[in-house]
Amino acid sequence: MDGLDEANRAIIEELQRDGRRPYSSIAEVVGLSEAAVRQRVQRLRESGVIQVVAVTDPKQVGFARQAMVGIRAEGDVRTLAAKLAAVPEIDYVVMCAGGFDILVEVVCEDDAHLLELLNTSVRTLPGVRHAETFVYLELTKQTYTWGTR
Repeated sequence: MDGLDEANRAIIEELQRDGRRPYSSIAEVVGLSEAAVRQRVQRLRESGVIQVVAVTDPKQVGFARQAMVGIRAEGDVRTLAAKLAAVPEIDYVVMCAGGFDILVEVVCEDDAHLLELLNTSVRTLPGVRHAETFVYLELTKQTYTWGTR
């Protein structure tokens, strides 16, 4: 998409507050017709600007163990990041600068599942030089309402 106009920004911010809001309700706030909001949301979704999903509490849906894994890589970081992104238990992959080349977030059923994942799907990948795991004890804040710029 070519940038975001004010109407698209307003639609995104309304969906960030509540992704289940009816298009008619959003239309009233942003000053467009319901049909126009529906079309804009569809274009935003198709272009990859937004996803409308249900965000769950992993513990309440059977995933008792979450962790962040910092990875130091050798070789092409992009290739390794793509391989990590293909692992189902990994829900977040970011290439970064600093002490680690890649950070990944994993969601597992329990510690045994985490150990299996680390040993068979992370540490064994070509390009992984070092992996350091940060086990989550408690998730204090998780938000997706940062608005638009």
